[in-house]
Amino acid sequence: MPVILQKNIPYDPLAPNALPGIKPADMAEWLQRDDAFAAQMRHRSWLLANCRDEVLAMDPKALEAAQELLDMVLHHAYPNTHGQVSRPDGVDVDIDRNRPLETLCNLVQEDLCILQKHGDEHVLTGAILCFPASWRLSEKFMRPLIAIHDRIEPYDENIARRVQRLFDGIQPDRPLWRFNALWYHDAELFQPRSISDPREIRDRGNARYLRSERQTLVRLPETKAVVFSIHTYVLAAHDLPKMENPAR
Repeated sequence: MPVILQKNIPYDPLAPNALPGIKPADMAEWLQRDDAFAAQMRHRSWLLANCRDEVLAMDPKALEAAQELLDMVLHHAYPNTHGQVSRPDGVDVDIDRNRPLETLCNLVQEDLCILQKHGDEHVLTGAILCFPASWRLSEKFMRPLIAIHDRIEPYDENIARRVQRLFDGIQPDRPLWRFNALWYHDAELFQPRSISDPREIRDRGNARYLRSERQTLVRLPETKAVVFSIHTYVLAAHDLPKMENPAR
């Protein structure tokens, strides 16, 4: 696979950002396009065609939420379009409301995870996840927040309760966002990894790439589901300033 890198990032990925690190966001900045748009979109299409079971999962009960999410993405990223979208890279995408997550995969760079309230917790009921940073969708699908973050330090029960309260309190049109930063030797965007085989945590050291996810939480106003969107940046280490290790 080709190496896909961004040259710029719209925030400082090396700034301290301890968990949960949540900040208010603006819906106008929810979905972003950057200098890697065309290359990332080609890679997403390839992954959906060739690794479908690893990048797509949806419970039938999440269909309505996924359709509402598709409508919201179209409103923000491709306004005034009907039936078919013409992307900035010249690719035409048919809008299929019966296959909303597949359609979304081909519209935006963001990976999109749908979480719905089951009992006292939000559960991952649907996702298009082309660019996992060392986790597997199959191991997180239909699991609640605390289980999704199992073995992620320092995601303990106290932070889990705080995050659940955040999810409960998210209001439509008032999104939240955070970022992470991880050092990698491999620039590949598709990096699934089992929870039983965790990735070695690396500091900056001699790592060749910094991978940073801009993560946003948005409430869908009709179905009340929460959407966790992930915009992935990969930058060459030599393009970054010499700074202290980022928060993981």
